[in-house]
Amino acid sequence: MKMEYNSIRPGQVWLDTEGKRIQAHGGSVIAVGDTFYWYGENKEKTKPGSGIWHWGVRCYASKDLYNWEDKGIIIPPDEKDESSPLHPAQYMDRPHIIFNQKTGKFVCWIKVMKRDGTQKSTVLTAEHILGPYTMVQSDLRPLNMSAGDFDLVVGPDGKAYYYFERVHSELICADLTEDYTDVTGYYSTHFPNAQPPYVREAPAYFFRKGRHYIFTSGTTGYHPNPSEVALAKSFHGPWEVLGDPHPCDISRTSYNSQITSVFRHPFKKDLYIALADRWMPNLPDLAGEDHANGKGYQKAAEIYRRMFEPDTDFVMDEVHYSCDMNIDTSVADYVWLPVRFDGEMAYLDWKEEWRVEDYE
Repeated sequence: MKMEYNSIRPGQVWLDTEGKRIQAHGGSVIAVGDTFYWYGENKEKTKPGSGIWHWGVRCYASKDLYNWEDKGIIIPPDEKDESSPLHPAQYMDRPHIIFNQKTGKFVCWIKVMKRDGTQKSTVLTAEHILGPYTMVQSDLRPLNMSAGDFDLVVGPDGKAYYYFERVHSELICADLTEDYTDVTGYYSTHFPNAQPPYVREAPAYFFRKGRHYIFTSGTTGYHPNPSEVALAKSFHGPWEVLGDPHPCDISRTSYNSQITSVFRHPFKKDLYIALADRWMPNLPDLAGEDHANGKGYQKAAEIYRRMFEPDTDFVMDEVHYSCDMNIDTSVADYVWLPVRFDGEMAYLDWKEEWRVEDYE
């Protein structure tokens, strides 16, 4: 059944133009000409007990940000080589693609969490956003660090930056080489914390009116937790923490989602859209209510909120991480919300439904 939308409805099931669930998790949107491309982790086969973490990177195309045509798997899984970072059992997450004006190539970075707990990066390039992609780096340890959740940023001068969580310790901003396929060696460190869940992960960067912004979340796997927004005057900081961007979320779990990127609409004056994954859409049912704006999963999220209480000495253990393998991410949903600004503060207000046309 073909689907047609005329609005964005956060937290509701989002189908492509053929009536199938959109599978583009942990990714982002990139505009090429007048077409938007939404890409991310393909979780269609990731069910509890399957042993499948991903089924490649899938991409969709749209002219209006509402209706998305499935353009297929642009980075396919490597089913034969179990040691490949693209093998379906490998913990491949959060693909990010940027365009290099100088080389004319699209550059994709992905992170892979190894079974020994280390996290490494893989880099691929392509002549077109839809591929084919060629692997140019594998098992890369940027700056000889274990690199977790990340974002890629291209500045107005064409220089690129790599924001990543140095696993369980701090956030790193590293300069990329001219071809965007490696780090130069220059970097800065930010938001140092001793352990999860306090370590900041899932960095989502954007630039507005001469200011650099970054959303981050705490480290609790797929379980929801509060986001935080920070501000800086340069790519390398220093960063000033502005606080919780979700004033309407009484559960303080980012509307049961984790922000993956912020997309600036190229044809609007001041529209920034935060893209987030609702990895655990059934939490509202666990709470016994049906409110998508935070009330429904308040009780279910109580344990995760307690993790962040200042007087609580909470330590994540293997039990918390192993729980992620039992979550059916094939039915994960999306929470897309416009960013509202009050002075320099950035907010994400809950909206049951909203339209791009409502913004200049």
